[in-house]
Amino acid sequence: MAKPIPRIGSRRNGRIGLRKSARRIPSGVLHVQASFNNTLVTVTDIRGQVVYWSSAGTCGFKGARKGTPFAAQTAAENAIRTMVDQGMQRAEVMIKGPGLGRDAALRAIRRSGILLSFVRDVTPIPHNGCRPPKKRRV
Repeated sequence: MAKPIPRIGSRRNGRIGLRKSARRIPSGVLHVQASFNNTLVTVTDIRGQVVYWSSAGTCGFKGARKGTPFAAQTAAENAIRTMVDQGMQRAEVMIKGPGLGRDAALRAIRRSGILLSFVRDVTPIPHNGCRPPKKRRV
C-alpha cells in the first residue's frame, strides 16, 4: 500500500509561512461590546474585516473582574496601542451592550490620541420583542 501524500496546507504540518505582515491602516472602526461579564474591543478596517481584537479576558482578568470598568479600559488600550503601531490615525466607534465597561473603554479611546469621526451606540433594542411567558396560575 502506497504512503499517502501529505497535503501541503494541512494544520498538522505546522504553520505554512509566517503571519501576514502588518498592514498600514490609516482609518478603521472600533467595535466595543460591553456585556455584564466581559468587554470585547474589535478593530476592523473600513470594509468590516477584523484586523485586531482584544478582550478583558485576554488581558489577564478572570471571573467577575472581567466585567469591571478597569478591565474594559485595559482591553481598549491594548487594542489601540497595537493599531497605532500599525498607523491608525482616524477611527469610528460603535458601542454595543449594557455593561459597565462602555464609558471606561470610550474614555481610553479618547485619551489615545486617535481622531474620532463619530461615536455611535448600536445596542440592539427590541421593538416589542419576544412574547412573555404565560401568567402564573396558583
